[in-house]
Amino acid sequence: MNRLFQLCLLIASLAGVALLIGISQQNAALWQPAAVAAAVSLALGLKAVSLLRSYQYTAWIIVAVVAGMVYPGAFKTWGGVDLRHKWLILAVVQLVMFGMGIQMSLRDFSGLGSTGKGVLIGLLCHFSVMPLMGLLLTRVFHFEPEIAAGIILIGSCSSGLASNVMVYLARANMVLSVVVTAMATLAAPFLTPLLLKLLAGTLIEVKFVSMMMEIIKIVLVPIMAALLHDYLKTAPPRGRRVVGLLAAAGVLWLAALPLGVWAFAERSVPSPELLQALEIFSFLVAAVVVGVLYHQLAKKLPATDKVMPYLSMFGIIYFTAVTTAAGHYNLLRVGFLLFLASVLHNAAGYFFGYWLSRLFGLDVNSARTVAFEVGLQNGGMASGLAGSMGKLGTVGLPAAVFSPWMNISGSILANYWRKRPVAAPEAAPETLYRVAHVPEV
Repeated sequence: MNRLFQLCLLIASLAGVALLIGISQQNAALWQPAAVAAAVSLALGLKAVSLLRSYQYTAWIIVAVVAGMVYPGAFKTWGGVDLRHKWLILAVVQLVMFGMGIQMSLRDFSGLGSTGKGVLIGLLCHFSVMPLMGLLLTRVFHFEPEIAAGIILIGSCSSGLASNVMVYLARANMVLSVVVTAMATLAAPFLTPLLLKLLAGTLIEVKFVSMMMEIIKIVLVPIMAALLHDYLKTAPPRGRRVVGLLAAAGVLWLAALPLGVWAFAERSVPSPELLQALEIFSFLVAAVVVGVLYHQLAKKLPATDKVMPYLSMFGIIYFTAVTTAAGHYNLLRVGFLLFLASVLHNAAGYFFGYWLSRLFGLDVNSARTVAFEVGLQNGGMASGLAGSMGKLGTVGLPAAVFSPWMNISGSILANYWRKRPVAAPEAAPETLYRVAHVPEV
């Protein structure tokens, strides 16, 4: 098998040569397929190099960017299906968030008491440094309004599972990382639209309540389903019966919606806000049903939990390709500046996250953890919100550019700190196991 991956590296080299020849001759028929072939072969071939295996997932994100840039028309519609339709983007992002939630546990929140100071510092740094740095970069580079709003948006999103993986690789404070991620995720429905309204309200129209509802659908609903699955693993018989009854009632409610209940609600509910609340209620009901069904599936097929992170990765690759294709023209104009902005934004997160933590008295390992929690944003959440606005190719574009670099820089920093360990309390074995079994990024 290793020889096959080595062969892929050879193919990548040959495709790279063809790419250079095609570019020099301005022969699109040569360089375009060569670019995609080189990217795909390299992503596969990295498996053969032990030092580069941790970058394989990032290489697949780069494949998505290359394919979206070279063949943008291929990622607009498939078989009459609009790949950028907001409901499809919502479903894919929910899949990504569900995969993230599967790696979380209700027991993760038990660490809040012992890590309270670190959690508070992490949240304050995350929801201040990154959105303000995003605002500063938009003023420095003078991006057009919707792209500038996208930079502020990704800076205002919560951290994601990538930060937990990087903290694990760096051998930093795993308990603190998991709790900060969980609390940032719970705070996002309120803080993300608030920050976007305050910092980008003059760039795009920000409907605070609507965005808060979208974040609940994008983030909290799938994570609630995943945590319900975790609860059912050890729930007492009475708890399982109650959840089962709620799921049965939920199935009836969801089945009734397309049979006239929703149409009746649209005619009868007096205000859009109440109708939106009813929609959120239906999504929460669906989370209970999905959590129960997934738990039953995972009981019969235990490998399902291990497959979910890969499905999440596929989802991220999917909307990276679709977003890149949608923003093809804008990337040709401002792609380099966006990449430069991503490097500065990410570096500011690591720098201020670490040194502000040290200034406030956290130990070195906890400061390293906060650096990752501040520097790494949830690109999937940003893309999902941009898709819900119908602005995937503009507001969503920074997420497509920032995400690959965050994975690359995070891996580099994690490996650097891993080689310079400091003594720290160990995380609970269960937490270490769950993060260790997330596929490498």
